[in-house]
Amino acid sequence: MSFSSQRALVWFRRDLRDYDHAALYQALKSSPEVYCAFIFDTEILDQLQDKADRRVEFIWESVRELKLALQQQGADLIVHNGAASIEIPKLAKELDVAAVYANHDYEPASIRRDASVADSLIHAGITFHSFKDQVIFERDEVLTQTGKPYGIFTPYKNAWLKKLDGFYIQPYPVDRYITHLAKSKAVELPSLESMGFKRTNLGSMKLPTGMSGAQRLFEDFIERMPMYQTAREFPAIKGPSYLSVHLRFGTISIRQLARTAWQMGGAGAETWLSELIWRDFYFQILHHHPHIAEGHAYKAEFDKLPFPNDEMLFQAWCTGRTGYPLVDAAMRQLNQTGYMHNRLRMIVASFLTKDLGIDWRRGERHFADHLNDYDLAANNGGWQWAASTGCDAQPWFRIFNPVTQSQKFDPEGRFIRRYLPELARVPDKFIHAPWTMGGIDQSACRTRIGADYPAPIVDHAAARERTLLRFGVLKDGG
Repeated sequence: MSFSSQRALVWFRRDLRDYDHAALYQALKSSPEVYCAFIFDTEILDQLQDKADRRVEFIWESVRELKLALQQQGADLIVHNGAASIEIPKLAKELDVAAVYANHDYEPASIRRDASVADSLIHAGITFHSFKDQVIFERDEVLTQTGKPYGIFTPYKNAWLKKLDGFYIQPYPVDRYITHLAKSKAVELPSLESMGFKRTNLGSMKLPTGMSGAQRLFEDFIERMPMYQTAREFPAIKGPSYLSVHLRFGTISIRQLARTAWQMGGAGAETWLSELIWRDFYFQILHHHPHIAEGHAYKAEFDKLPFPNDEMLFQAWCTGRTGYPLVDAAMRQLNQTGYMHNRLRMIVASFLTKDLGIDWRRGERHFADHLNDYDLAANNGGWQWAASTGCDAQPWFRIFNPVTQSQKFDPEGRFIRRYLPELARVPDKFIHAPWTMGGIDQSACRTRIGADYPAPIVDHAAARERTLLRFGVLKDGG
């Protein structure tokens, strides 16, 4: 067998697994001696103000599992803590490799980092190869008949499904060339503490880490997938896959997930596959419209949309003290666990931007700081959808009513009571709008509105009219 290079290095990033991995497969196929590395990139980590960050701990645990898996093959995962733009070229030279392999990253800052790394490698006579791995279709692979990118989801989805066949979701057979991993002595993994981070409550949460954790969650979800279309809407029940953080860090293969849903068929599987297509859709939006990563609205005219930005209202939203139970329960779930149900993400985002008049960018940033599964493309897309400034967005004149949303999606108040224990004794008929209780009822359930639980910080009907006026003035050219 002939090889294109004698020694290679695989740079792991958002792909923390040793199977069905594009870059690892291509490196093993092309080289008889392949090293593997992961960098805890200080250019990213130094921006995190909270040093007890669940995401860093999740990555650390997943890296540890990947490292052990490679060690079982007689190899190892080289793990450094430093600036990846410096560490990767330095390591490539030390290992005397002819090529570095990685998978595409689509965020503007990551693209700039990879360009810098590639430039440094070229000057050292080392080639840099990058491959599609974290999506099914990327960049220009799904375009309109006139060759333009889609800005509306449904026609994009239809074109995506039309293009899909078995080729795009077949796994990369890494095991076929696994003996090409470079044999090396195991090197100790840097501790979280040595990198300046602390343990969190991740270990007590129902969020298993690494490849094994992802597979356990997926196997559990396969049994529930037929009910997904309906079950996914209700935060009090076990409806979602809970795989979003694993997709974010690549501890599971997108091809495995899409293949399973595509082959299973039925309403539940088709609905879940549609959610995976949304993920591809937002990645291609980011590729074709990188200005959205710089704080700009997808639709330029909405950059002029005024926001009152009352700081007290924003802080009440952040801490789950708005007086609207479903909104508050969702925000407290986020603060306590780093997770928020997708239906609730839409509700709290609509509430922040349209009831409270807070700039969507502030909500986007808050989610970026707190979500375990934070992903720039999806997070930006979701916030601009809710704020009516993005592609295929919620029409600006359609505004969620937080009370009716609560009644519809948490009818018995089970989710609300889980995260708002102060409302535990409130009767079902008042749980969605506890401020409507009279004094006798408040005394009976020992919940005083304005003391034990806040009164609503805004009146929804009045806030709705203010939002319609703000958008109306902008649309009228005012």
